[in-house]
Amino acid sequence: MELVKIEDLLEKYFQGETSIAEENELRNYFSSSNVAQHLEQYKPLFGYFSLAKEHQFTPEIPILPRPRDKKRNVAWISIAASVVVLLGIGTYAYYSADVVNKNQDLGTYDDPEEAFRATQKALSLLSDNVNVGIESVLYIQEYQTTKDKIFISTKKQSGGS
Repeated sequence: MELVKIEDLLEKYFQGETSIAEENELRNYFSSSNVAQHLEQYKPLFGYFSLAKEHQFTPEIPILPRPRDKKRNVAWISIAASVVVLLGIGTYAYYSADVVNKNQDLGTYDDPEEAFRATQKALSLLSDNVNVGIESVLYIQEYQTTKDKIFISTKKQSGGS
């Protein structure tokens, strides 16, 4: 009779329908020495649960670096960052000073006639660019006029004011 009850409890256990008391009864049965031959295969399963219950987890806590070491690392990183920034500024200053020295020739002329021709050339170029800009503004004004005519005629046709 007990064997039938154990088989029924096993069936309920694998269906996930057992209570804690029924699971304890299964655990006690499989930890005893008189387990039926055809149920021997389940003995390691319930034996494992018994062993796992007795086992306590003791995690190892890693040793953290001392705060003094951390401060020392931050100090070295700060020094290294400062050196990199200073090297960057120095490199920029060196190359920008070199470019400024090359651009010291600002188009100064010894001959007044040559200076006059260069000035006329520069003013002519400026005038051409201004004229292109004025032509663009004229196109925009023409577009605006045409747009106003179209919208006025559509308002009159739709009976608007």
